Amino acid sequence: MSEYREIITKAVVGKGKKYNRSTHTITPSHTPSSILGCWVINHVYDAKKVKEGVEVSGKYDINIWYSYSDNTRTEVVQESVKYHELVKLKYRDDNYTGEDCEVIAKSLKHPNCLDAVISPNGNRFIVTVEKEVLVEVVGETKVVVVVAPDGAYDGEDFYDLDDEFEDLDPDFILDGEEE
Repeated sequence: MSEYREIITKAVVGKGKKYNRSTHTITPSHTPSSILGCWVINHVYDAKKVKEGVEVSGKYDINIWYSYSDNTRTEVVQESVKYHELVKLKYRDDNYTGEDCEVIAKSLKHPNCLDAVISPNGNRFIVTVEKEVLVEVVGETKVVVVVAPDGAYDGEDFYDLDDEFEDLDPDFILDGEEE
């Protein structure tokens, strides 16, 4: 008859990810002639468990290098963007009800500029940014294992697998077309 043991361990009890595409309007100090470059930098974020899932809060800076005065001068305009978004958990362990958990958030795709254009009226920038985040909720859970009454198997047959493979021809390869 087998014995059972209950092991308490930490495990992923919830998981989800969210892709987001957002558009921002940025007003420079001069009327732009052209966009020379756009970068999204300084991304920082934090995550916390809420009843509906995980709330990710963060910010990033959008930098636009542009020319003005008929392409004779350049300047960089910077705008900080804050965000709060809810990531719903696609996987959730229904047996886990504990409130004491750890939340891990990973940026799968850091905020990146997809598109930056001058607005139709010519005095603003319209910037499209994409990002993706993965969240995991880690909590304590219980695992039940079977314990072998005589301990671990230590028979010679268990460890001596090399003998079975000595007679194999390493140059023998089956071609998928031959039968």
